[in-house]
Amino acid sequence: MQFSDLALRSAKPPPTGYSYIWDTALRGFGLRISWRGTKTFCVLIGDGRRQTIGRYPYPMTLADARVVARRILAEKTLGRIRPKHVAFEDALADFLNECAPRLRPLTHKLYQRHLTLHYPFGRSGVADITPRQLIKQLNALNDRPSEKEHAHRIGRTFFKWCVQQNLIDRSPMENMATPPIGPSRERVLTEDELTAVYRAASSGTTPFHRLVSILLLLGLRKMEAARLEWSFFNEKTHTLTIPGELTKNKRTLILPYGSAISAVLERTPKLSGKHLFPAARGHVKGKPTTVMTGFSSSKKAFDKECGVTDWVLHDCRRVVATGLQKLGTRLEVIECVLNHVSGSRAGIVGVYQRYDYLPEMREALEKWEQHLAHLAERE
Repeated sequence: MQFSDLALRSAKPPPTGYSYIWDTALRGFGLRISWRGTKTFCVLIGDGRRQTIGRYPYPMTLADARVVARRILAEKTLGRIRPKHVAFEDALADFLNECAPRLRPLTHKLYQRHLTLHYPFGRSGVADITPRQLIKQLNALNDRPSEKEHAHRIGRTFFKWCVQQNLIDRSPMENMATPPIGPSRERVLTEDELTAVYRAASSGTTPFHRLVSILLLLGLRKMEAARLEWSFFNEKTHTLTIPGELTKNKRTLILPYGSAISAVLERTPKLSGKHLFPAARGHVKGKPTTVMTGFSSSKKAFDKECGVTDWVLHDCRRVVATGLQKLGTRLEVIECVLNHVSGSRAGIVGVYQRYDYLPEMREALEKWEQHLAHLAERE
């Protein structure tokens, strides 16, 4: 409505909470009315953020409120003001909503995980967070250098966004040194360990057993395998096609597969018309799920079953790459199996070299499948 004393005096309070009315003559200038009937002038200074400037009719008249509101709105336009207090969790919610359209779902989930788990500042003002607090949080990850580097990098991105949104003047991480990534894992299962793991995986009946089987047979990344869909498998050509939006480097991966993968598919119940590994529950901690989760608990049970410890699911990729090389597979073929952009597919060479190595990959993966079968059958 167009504000006038008559209109404001006659405005009715809501049954509960607060209601807002806005002046059509001055955009961003409004009146908040509580359920008790208290009326307070306010100014919209951000997306969903309001600054109160005085109660109506005393001590602030409508005329006085207009003057104050015009000044604040002008300063907002010039970038000279920001909300007095923006809670960390509110800023985080805005950040995640803003970057969701441009991030892949898995990356967005990673941002959310790190910023929620390692930055537990809740309703603390984002402008009140100090470098010392952040250093203390990140130092708790000293025994996990890779996790610490990820948390630091994502936190730095978030606080830089806060500066760009005029929520803070400077990032508290501006002068913090980037932690080292840490050494790459070198763990490769021994032949006896590989035998035990593959036997347990190929004879087990749970989704996790089938997931490990696929990881060891094809060398996929964990989440690439967990998010596999029935439509990705072509039973006529015996090829698996994973679209670019689900791969780490956004390149479509086409892999030939043999009888062992066909056997895994045959013993996989179609609990979902879409995913091979659908989530056991529709929601976890109030959030919707589509594919299986709870890898750590399943992995502990699997380790106890097979008797092999001190390995992670991603080590399967290293096992496959190393095993293929031992079997005499050329490096460029191994890189294609792993969907790496390097060597013959990197830089300007990759622009012109478009051969897919599909026959060579089929031969290599068939040999690897036979090798695993031989290990599982030996005494």
